[in-house]
Amino acid sequence: MKFDFSEKTILITGATRGIGMRLAEDLSLLGANLLLTGTNPVQIKDLNDLAIKKGLKRKYFCVDLQDRASMESFILALKSYSVIDGLVNNAGINRLNPVTDALESDWDDMVQVNLSAPFRLIKVLSASMIRNGYGRIVNIASIFSTISKERRAVYSATKFGLHGLTVGSSNDLARYNILVNTLSPGFVMTDLTRKNLSAIERAQLAEQVPIKRLAEVQDISNVAIFLLSDFNRYMTGQNIIVDGGFTNV
Repeated sequence: MKFDFSEKTILITGATRGIGMRLAEDLSLLGANLLLTGTNPVQIKDLNDLAIKKGLKRKYFCVDLQDRASMESFILALKSYSVIDGLVNNAGINRLNPVTDALESDWDDMVQVNLSAPFRLIKVLSASMIRNGYGRIVNIASIFSTISKERRAVYSATKFGLHGLTVGSSNDLARYNILVNTLSPGFVMTDLTRKNLSAIERAQLAEQVPIKRLAEVQDISNVAIFLLSDFNRYMTGQNIIVDGGFTNV
């Protein structure tokens, strides 16, 4: 069983850090042609320069998923590609507040990035996938697409909604050999996790996970690669939870 993406073009949003960056690196090693997004224009320029210098099959786009003009420009650019085989809606934001204190601007921003942008990208790319008779779409959600806790009402609403988008889209697109799935990570050891939680706090959190550790970004990337690959021939409309057993406790 050998993964081969040498003839595949994959779009990943939020690919300049964390899970998106790891997945991009892994898919690159497997031969994929990559279209990647980030929000920092200086970083995007540097990454594109580096890709050209090293001869990498990837192109970075500076896209603000909250900004309608930025999204319109990006969608126009995507329409110039006759074939995009896979889409990973990975970009997301999370602002924590009790529902009583949640700002309407936070609601608008999280809905836009976590839900509206994936919808628009699925809508646009599925048209060419239908013409080509092939597509793999992975929506990166969270364990908070199935459970929730304090200060996550808005975030959970968007992630529950994202899986709803998965299920509905999968029903519409399966007949065209386009498979749509949600991948819901638990607690992942990213740079942001290291920044936000002390070593003691991370250890305490890991003790709550049956496997007794936080996920590494590689754990999430491995599952996404299968979902994007030709080895996935029959799984669609599912929410694959990768959380070390946390949601079962």
